[in-house]
Amino acid sequence: MSRRFTVTSLPPAGPTGTPERESHRHSAADIRHLSREDAKGDGNPKESSPFINSTDTEKGKEYDGKNMALFEEEMDTSPMVSSLLSGLANYTNLPQGSREHEEAENNEGGKKKPVQAPRMGTFMGVYLPCLQNIFGVILFLRLTWVVGIAGIMESFCMVFICCSCTMLTAISMSAIATNGVVPAGGSYYMISRSLGPEFGGAVGLCFYLGTTFAGAMYILGTIEILLAYLFPAMAIFKAEDASGEAAAMLNNMRVYGTCVLTCMATVVFVGVKYVNKFALVFLGCVILSILAIYAGVIKSAFDPPNFPICLLGNRTLSRHGFDVCAKLAWEGNETVTTQLWGLFCSSRFLNATCDEYFTRNNVTEIQGIPGAASGLIKENLWSSYLTKGVIVERSGMSSASLAESTPVNMDQPYVFSDMTSYFTLLVGIYFPSVTGIMAGSNRSGDLRDAQKSIPTGTILAIATTSAVYISSVVLFGACIEGVVLRDKFGEAVNGNLVVGTLAWPSPWVIVIGSFFSTCGAGLQSLTGAPRLLQAISRDGIVPFLQVFGHGKANGEPTWALLLTACICEIGILIASLDEVAPILSMFFLMCYMFVNLACAVQTLLRTPNWRPRFRYYHWTLSFLGMSLCLALMFICSWYYALVAMLIAGLIYKYIEYRGAEKEWGDGIRGLSLSAARYALLRLEEGPPHTKNWRPQLLVLVRVDQDQNVVHPQLLSLTSQLKAGKGLTIVGSVLEGTFLDNHPQAQRAEESIRRLMEAEKVKGFCQVVISSNLRDGVSHLIQSGGLGGLQHNTVLVGWPRNWRQKEDHQTWRNFIELVRETTAGHLALLVTKNVSMFPGNPERFSEGSIDVWWIVHDGGMLMLLPFLLRHHKVWRKCKMRIFTVAQIDDNSIQMKKDLTTFLYHLRITAEVEVVEMHESDISAYTYEKTLVMEQRSQILKQMHLTKNEREREIQSITDESRGSIRRKNPANTRLRLNVPEETADSEEKPEEEVQLIHDQSAPSCPSSSPSPGEEPEGEGEADPEKVHLTWTKDKSVAEKNKGPSPVSSEGIKDFFSMKPEWENLNQSNVRRMHTAVRLNEVIVKKSRDAKLVLLNMPGPPRNRNGDENYMEFLEVLTEHLDRVMLVRGGGREVITIYS
Repeated sequence: MSRRFTVTSLPPAGPTGTPERESHRHSAADIRHLSREDAKGDGNPKESSPFINSTDTEKGKEYDGKNMALFEEEMDTSPMVSSLLSGLANYTNLPQGSREHEEAENNEGGKKKPVQAPRMGTFMGVYLPCLQNIFGVILFLRLTWVVGIAGIMESFCMVFICCSCTMLTAISMSAIATNGVVPAGGSYYMISRSLGPEFGGAVGLCFYLGTTFAGAMYILGTIEILLAYLFPAMAIFKAEDASGEAAAMLNNMRVYGTCVLTCMATVVFVGVKYVNKFALVFLGCVILSILAIYAGVIKSAFDPPNFPICLLGNRTLSRHGFDVCAKLAWEGNETVTTQLWGLFCSSRFLNATCDEYFTRNNVTEIQGIPGAASGLIKENLWSSYLTKGVIVERSGMSSASLAESTPVNMDQPYVFSDMTSYFTLLVGIYFPSVTGIMAGSNRSGDLRDAQKSIPTGTILAIATTSAVYISSVVLFGACIEGVVLRDKFGEAVNGNLVVGTLAWPSPWVIVIGSFFSTCGAGLQSLTGAPRLLQAISRDGIVPFLQVFGHGKANGEPTWALLLTACICEIGILIASLDEVAPILSMFFLMCYMFVNLACAVQTLLRTPNWRPRFRYYHWTLSFLGMSLCLALMFICSWYYALVAMLIAGLIYKYIEYRGAEKEWGDGIRGLSLSAARYALLRLEEGPPHTKNWRPQLLVLVRVDQDQNVVHPQLLSLTSQLKAGKGLTIVGSVLEGTFLDNHPQAQRAEESIRRLMEAEKVKGFCQVVISSNLRDGVSHLIQSGGLGGLQHNTVLVGWPRNWRQKEDHQTWRNFIELVRETTAGHLALLVTKNVSMFPGNPERFSEGSIDVWWIVHDGGMLMLLPFLLRHHKVWRKCKMRIFTVAQIDDNSIQMKKDLTTFLYHLRITAEVEVVEMHESDISAYTYEKTLVMEQRSQILKQMHLTKNEREREIQSITDESRGSIRRKNPANTRLRLNVPEETADSEEKPEEEVQLIHDQSAPSCPSSSPSPGEEPEGEGEADPEKVHLTWTKDKSVAEKNKGPSPVSSEGIKDFFSMKPEWENLNQSNVRRMHTAVRLNEVIVKKSRDAKLVLLNMPGPPRNRNGDENYMEFLEVLTEHLDRVMLVRGGGREVITIYS
């Protein structure tokens, strides 16, 4: 909604060019752009503010003053205090809507008139509009019937509950309305800015629907007054008998209601200003009618009006078919039958056959309005609920009753009950008569002092209307006969409006006054509802409603008016006032409930911005009002309440899912912050139990020069792992300084967030700027998360191009990452060939997830496939677990034990135990080792001077030759055969086995295929296996063994060596041998697997072997499409216990 700002020229406080004049120039510049469309907040011009971020200051215009030269560089973003105060002084808030439209029409074709400051006070701006909206059709058409059915006591309770609900809501609304400026939009604006766009949109649309159905109710009331009391002959549909009168009346209501709706919508579309000008006329009719009722009550105390009621026995008769309340009449000396006789008998003759009840009971006539002094109040004190089709009878009056099985002829002139009545139904019908309390807040822009007028005017209006309703309940019960009160349409009083019979000087005062008041209320609803919808549409929180934010050039919401008329027509087609009233009661009650909730939340959160000028509120009152609204919803109609809540819930979820994100500083955000703070403090109490452990992922991604994610498949995999419902932090590192690269970091964050949204990853994004990647990654690992909500697992891709000379730092960074995760007791997941991993839209219809369980890592290898198979991508893949047995183990027993273990873990998987026997080291292994060491030397020499390179090459050559001559192969084997990794990885995670040996092969981090490095050949996989699971006891036992039987085979290998092989480090040779042999087995068993998971060993403690470590892992994972290497975090993550 747009705002207008008036710029007032201020007289100079000094000579030309002084700082005072300059401050006024800045003031004008600041004010000019207060209505910018791109203001911060919700992107809506109505959120424009004269406070900060006024960035449209004239470029190139320097600050001429010298008194404030110290701050001259900040003038573009921080206005002078004088500018700020001047802007606030000239700040006006004209609500978009009928007034705007009226001004636009007045200004067409002529010079635009200056906008004057609003001058409406409490009485004209708040009190009278609230009275007009609260008093309405229910007071004149249904309140007497409610009192007659429910009795004075229950009616008093009903009115008191409803008025208490609106009073408590008004108190909460006053607190919200005085906590700052409330633009047009009224309750929608207050709720949306207090509870957020989701609640605001849901409740705003419900309030819109309530206002629209209220328009339908007022139109139906207008047609009822027109056809039942003013011009009954205008009825198009006539009933052939009494039983068809109700249906004919509904059809008449539909036809005339549609016509009246069309006329009203046309009036609103063409001439809104006339609706506003006649508002006081309609209000005058309401007040005059109420005064006529009170005057009639006073007059009835000493001079009751003459409205005789005809009773047959104790049954009330309708006056439509007869004139004399008697069976027989005297004409001269002759007794003749009356018209009443003809209605109950077969003929007008005295010997005619008559109705049995008519024959056995006498006809009596009583006064329908005995007056306030008649003592009638005692008879009307208690309820008299009726079922549909029952005759309205006078209680306490004797009559000759018939057998209960005797049917009642609906064509006889009795007054029948048209519906089954009960207390909750009456509450739903009555409640719309207390709505309309938002009228003052909707006009806040027209008020001289809104923060004073809104609370005072609204509360006084509710107090006044409550007093009128409560007094009316008592006075109606004290003055009007009970059968007349229960006669909804006044059939017993010659078709007069029941409340009109009490009025003075004439019933026509009430009839005509209520007709015009209902017409005016209908026009007001059709005027206000489209503008409320327009306000919601222009906020942009409901995408499919944005078309209704457009209208004519003068701001008139044309499309919103059309939709409002269509929805209103639905209420017209229902055609029954008593059935439409509970519908709009639901929507108004929901709106009032959330107003109370908004006040309670803001009060309990004690946000610094919560400083309402209205002081007479408390969160308990708001909570009581909210509870009362919720109770009334279910009291009125439990199924309507459920439908209304379902509609609001669907709108809420739609806005949450598809709506534009808004930051309005709402209370729900504050509530979320408080809840998050409480939960984080609770998490600090200690580490989670194994049963509560879930992967809290830190996903490390790389962005390119355009700040786009290089491998989006990592986020797809993250989404597929989120069956654990844990934390997700997507982190990235940019090289440079914060001051220079902050814009790039913001673009990178935005790019990552978009990708996270596309991949449906719920989590957080963090981009760190560091002088180098190594430190940046370290900072992310150390500082990610908050309090107890921190990551426990790092997901990263394998460095694809680590072999390239220009990318030599990549593999060093990767190995340092592995070391840091180990030191931080974090689990590590490394994906190799990440580009081949499936996206979320893909589906595997078959296949397997193979787990190569080599060392115990706390259960990560078991947990990850279980989580993946919860996602639809992997759901149809089966899980297979391979473990490796050493020579001394019983493979059959191991398989049984593993099957039992998986059964207790509640995990379904196929189990296979793999055995590998030792074999000769192949020539291929030596060649791979030779290439690896040559590359290692090249990488080292890149960082050495010429002399240092020569010395380094000589020392390595001497060391390699000496190692062959000195070392016994058996001893070498023993040294390599004692891996440092233990089952108790919590105690010494850094002592895990360093590399792969022919009997101890801890698995390695996955990698994507490296360009130019394809194996020359690969023999068929040997069925023999190598054991890869080690404990301390087995390591000690291996140490104590004598020389291995294979030592002689190893000695033979030395004699068949090529000359260049003699310089190779035998430790590297044997590790390469193990990597090659294990890769053959994995490829043979898992070549067709959709995913392979295996343990990842730690890097060597001696940093000189880092580049060899990378090569071993490459060899281990060759010829596998998708590999995930898993390294545990040093704690158990899965348990067999419940």
